Amino acid sequence: MIGRGIPPAAGAHCAMPRRVPLVGSHGTAVILASVNAPMLYWREPCTQEDAVEPELIADYECVVGEGPLWHAGEQRLYWLDIPKGRIFRYDPRTGQHEMVHEGEPIGGFTIQADGALLLFMARGAVKIWRAGKLEVVIEELPEERETRFNDVIADPEGRVFCGTMSTPHRAGRLYRLDRDGTITRLLEGIGTSNGLGFTPDRRHLYYTDTPKREIYLFDYDQATGAISNQRVFVRTPEDPSEGRPDGMTVDAEGYVWSARWDGGCLVRYTPDGREERRIRFPAKKVSSVTFGGPDYRDIYVTTAGGDDKVTNGPGAGGLYRLRLGIQGVPEFLSRILL
Repeated sequence: MIGRGIPPAAGAHCAMPRRVPLVGSHGTAVILASVNAPMLYWREPCTQEDAVEPELIADYECVVGEGPLWHAGEQRLYWLDIPKGRIFRYDPRTGQHEMVHEGEPIGGFTIQADGALLLFMARGAVKIWRAGKLEVVIEELPEERETRFNDVIADPEGRVFCGTMSTPHRAGRLYRLDRDGTITRLLEGIGTSNGLGFTPDRRHLYYTDTPKREIYLFDYDQATGAISNQRVFVRTPEDPSEGRPDGMTVDAEGYVWSARWDGGCLVRYTPDGREERRIRFPAKKVSSVTFGGPDYRDIYVTTAGGDDKVTNGPGAGGLYRLRLGIQGVPEFLSRILL
């Protein structure tokens, strides 16, 4: 274990600079000095996993590598490069990876129950990608012509929660796409609609607004798809070096994994919102995370900024894997028009 009087391994992040331990048999409370006043943060004991070196799987120098999802039917991982509209896939059995599509920007996708990919694109378009061919579900949303979808997630019933980016004229929105293809606006005033996830009991939904540095928790009604009772689950520090929360996922224990855009790390939170660990990457813009592999014990992480590695780090734009022995769960499948 790190953090019990033993110097941390190189690269480990056991606490922030200028720390003063206060108390703790199960963790450490530390005062962080700042220009204006000290702030109190709770830090769990660091573990060896903090110092793990992420394994580089593929580097397509993605401008915005995003949206990794494990396709259980194919036993392959899919991910995106958003602005270039590129879709990639990786087969861990062979070690082979390839680009399988390139076109208009794709903000996010889900995997359909029949194995196809459901793409959420620019101008509010939604299309089904199957064996290289596209089928239109929604041609466009008139109110989203100046922007695009961003992060999305299927719910247990096969609906999809899908958010859009802000425009110069208005903030982003969160929608719900129902199984019959109808779409409902749920939230407005969103800075950047980002990472989503469900609690293991399926009673709550996490939702990230990146510019506000907040991950929210909503009550979620599986029967209707309604969300309510919004509150803040985590608010990240304003320190620019901390970055801002981006994509996320939830593991089998109900812990939340949040990628830090401009923070160069992946952070794991306990179900009550305390930081449990963080893992550093050789890329400044860590964008999203998912579990995969036959037993869902592989963690795949995307990064962005591959078009400028000098600024964003030598590993910017790459896809990485972590093997920490932590159990994940499958993401839900969408069932739009099925």
